[in-house]
Amino acid sequence: MSPFWLPPPLGEGWGGGSTALVHAASLCLALSIDRWFGEPRARWHPVVWMGHYLAWAGRRVAPRTDASTSRRVRPFAAGMLAWCAGAAGAVSLGCLVALVAARLPAWAQAVVLALALKPLLAWRMLRDEVLAVEAALARSLDEGRDQLARLVSRDVRLLDEGQVRESAIESLAENLNDSVIAPLFWFLLLGLPGAVLYRFANTADAMWGYRGVRDGRVWEWAGKWAARADDVLSWLPARLTALLLWPPGLAAARREAARTPSPNSGWPMAAMALRLGVRLAKPGVYVLNAAGREAAAADTRHAAALGGRAVGLMTLMAAAGLVALAAWHRA
Repeated sequence: MSPFWLPPPLGEGWGGGSTALVHAASLCLALSIDRWFGEPRARWHPVVWMGHYLAWAGRRVAPRTDASTSRRVRPFAAGMLAWCAGAAGAVSLGCLVALVAARLPAWAQAVVLALALKPLLAWRMLRDEVLAVEAALARSLDEGRDQLARLVSRDVRLLDEGQVRESAIESLAENLNDSVIAPLFWFLLLGLPGAVLYRFANTADAMWGYRGVRDGRVWEWAGKWAARADDVLSWLPARLTALLLWPPGLAAARREAARTPSPNSGWPMAAMALRLGVRLAKPGVYVLNAAGREAAAADTRHAAALGGRAVGLMTLMAAAGLVALAAWHRA
């Protein structure tokens, strides 16, 4: 028996509402909407809603810098409870949408699920923002830095041209997982609620998962649960993203990924560095593919093309697998 958030029953064919075929169609339609229309307005964007909640809750769970630095249990517990409450609310909304869609004809199910899934994916925006950094660099270094600041949380003021370009390529590789491959992975596994859960966890990690001080608050313990939850949910997708980028060797990708402090983000960044043959670095933190050449403007465009191919390959494999599953159940 299918979970209650998926359209039952699997294997009755398209007209009867096959779960696998509906999900294959909704996945392809969501990515088509992303390609042609991009992001919805902020007031209709569920990830923006998540961000509003996390900003509100964050002011209540993370102690100010003037508070006692020995406090650990209380901010950790507060962060965990706030995360769980937000995740439960987001997943409940995802379940409600999927449950309503399950009562509709198959074509309508696919449309509703696609419209709900699309805001959880952001390939077009990511690609456009990274290419905009390269376009800004062509005008001036200061413009390139300003454009990069829209993508990354690191201090960009002292970065030279090569470092700005490296940061943009790293951001594309890392967010290829966070904004596309991982949400699709969890959608395939758990339907719309799975994609919602991942996006909430990833957004929480981006806003709370800091080791030290940010915006006058100490996040070391308040954001620890959010950081670990994202680590767990991103573990498999990050490695899948690296495979989809087709690095010249998995052993080399594993070795380079281990140079970063993150258990996951290093994988797609290392795969991208090796595939392009360039050096990627975060000053004072890590260097990936140190023997590689300095990244050039053409490498940014090549990285965007590789990301697009990875998204296309993921979509093709997922849709083909779902169609094959539906056919197997009908047999």
